[in-house]
Amino acid sequence: MKRIRVVTMACLFAVFWVCSAESAVVDLVEYAFNVDGAISNNSAPGSVNLAAFDTATGLGMITVTMVGTGTHYVGLFVDHEIDAATNTSFNEYGSTSGAPAAGLSWEIDEPGGDIYSNFSAGSLDGTNGVLPSLPDDVSMALGWNFALAADETAIMEFLFNVTAPAGGFYLSQVDPNSEYTLYFNSTLEIQGGEIPVPEPSTMLLLGSGLVGLVGYGRRRMKT
Repeated sequence: MKRIRVVTMACLFAVFWVCSAESAVVDLVEYAFNVDGAISNNSAPGSVNLAAFDTATGLGMITVTMVGTGTHYVGLFVDHEIDAATNTSFNEYGSTSGAPAAGLSWEIDEPGGDIYSNFSAGSLDGTNGVLPSLPDDVSMALGWNFALAADETAIMEFLFNVTAPAGGFYLSQVDPNSEYTLYFNSTLEIQGGEIPVPEPSTMLLLGSGLVGLVGYGRRRMKT
């Protein structure tokens, strides 16, 4: 009988722990985009699609589409709060997993640190200023530097989820009191590209070669 009670209590504790983690209140306090140096605070510029993103909770996916020959920078800054009403916003910490892809920069810091100025300048410093040993209010940012050739299109996805990505590089915001973790990652895909057009001299050389082959074929037929 005693063993049954112990098992029952353990099951109840497990259910309570899961429910607590799932019922954490997540609020998106602030977000901002940096698109080629133009800053948009709490709004989306024309290249940004928020259809799959909840601006209240800050969960979901943001898609950014860029065109235009040359170099580009696209960055996203976010400031989420997890259960701030019950355990304040100063008990959280950040972490990273994996190695960033080429062209991807990142930063974790308290909102009052230098993260926003670095984000605005397009120069995220790749540091975590809110470690588990020094919990505080957490904000995060990711940014892409890339170049596009003629007829190329860059498609970026910024994703926020409560489950860890299967792989790749990502940032995490952890609330130890509620056992809740928010994951932030991004992907970049460059599509298209201009089909090379031969130079006039190349076309002339190719034409001469074809004429020569036709003449050679005719001579063989006469022989």
